[in-house]
Amino acid sequence: MKDIGVLHVITDTTLQSRFTHAELAELTIEGGADTVQFRQKHGTTRELVAIAQSMQTICAKHDVPLIVNDRADIAVAVGATGAHFGQDDMPVSIGRRILPPEAILGASARTEEKILAAISEGADYIGFGPIYGTTSKPDAETAKGLERLRRMCDIAACPVIAIGGIGIQTAGEVIRAGAHGIAVISAVCAHPEPQVATQVLLNEIQEAK
Repeated sequence: MKDIGVLHVITDTTLQSRFTHAELAELTIEGGADTVQFRQKHGTTRELVAIAQSMQTICAKHDVPLIVNDRADIAVAVGATGAHFGQDDMPVSIGRRILPPEAILGASARTEEKILAAISEGADYIGFGPIYGTTSKPDAETAKGLERLRRMCDIAACPVIAIGGIGIQTAGEVIRAGAHGIAVISAVCAHPEPQVATQVLLNEIQEAK
């Protein structure tokens, strides 16, 4: 079994511009994040490789996995731990062929059939959400809620990482509903002190477990 973290911080420079991706990686790891995800839709491949490389250097130094969203090629290029694919990104089966066998591969899935398909294609964990309403993604779907999360955790034969509008007040109930862990963006990146926010979230997760 691959070791899947319980607190995935997705770094973001569109919600805030005080910190770079690399600085957010450093701050959140200090706060206790056990997985860092790099997600950026814009920029040339060369620019994205440079950012991912700076993040990978920090993550490797602290022995924390770096997961690259959408881009298997960039994950391989910088030696990241793995990649995460959304429903509109590369199919999991193709990502699995590109990435080394030991790489962690996550996949977003919203329905039971998509979850089961992603697992059969080789996903190591499922990202499920949005659990609550979220402002981090302009095209986010309606909130799924805890009941749906509970059901998805029951059918998934792998860890489920809950995402979408999760914050300090709600992290605990998400874990108690069966999620293996949570992924956050604004709860940490848009917080005045990302390190502190990460610490508090980790405490909430550990208490709920």
